[in-house]
Amino acid sequence: MKNLFVLSFVLFVFVAAKAQVQVDPDTKKIMYREVVTMDGTKDSLYNRAIGWINSFYKNPQAVTTLRDPENGVILCAHGIAMKETDKDGNVMTSNVIVEYKLKIEAKEGRYRYTFDEFRKKDVSMFPLERWLDKADPQYTPKCDEYLAQVDVKIKEIIASLKKGMERKVVKTDEW
Repeated sequence: MKNLFVLSFVLFVFVAAKAQVQVDPDTKKIMYREVVTMDGTKDSLYNRAIGWINSFYKNPQAVTTLRDPENGVILCAHGIAMKETDKDGNVMTSNVIVEYKLKIEAKEGRYRYTFDEFRKKDVSMFPLERWLDKADPQYTPKCDEYLAQVDVKIKEIIASLKKGMERKVVKTDEW
């Protein structure tokens, strides 16, 4: 059991050291953005994005803040619960929640996703970029762990989105 804990801790440190949140060089804000080329009309890509949202999020109506089929734009707001490991190696859900915005834009033959406006859910707005500043009075080494968790989770969501946006293969039942 102790060996398993040491192994998982070493793995986490390796992943945390390797994982880096993406910072926009112009705005200095944490942002994940990509334009993905894909066969389909604006409407079909928009509908695939809605289908992915409906299957990925537990409460898709509460997550989406805008559904604009005419312009092919979807806005979402959601949060990620951080995890913490106690001194015995037990992983627990933290009371720290990181909120983010997701914008999906569909156009003919492509779509673009943008994850931005990352902030810690708190009484007042706490932008996550403060965790990048080791001189900030509220910085602790846990901030690096939380940033690594955010990076891993957003990359998981992106992978799921890309898979969900792929054209579904229709199988015909020829009997």
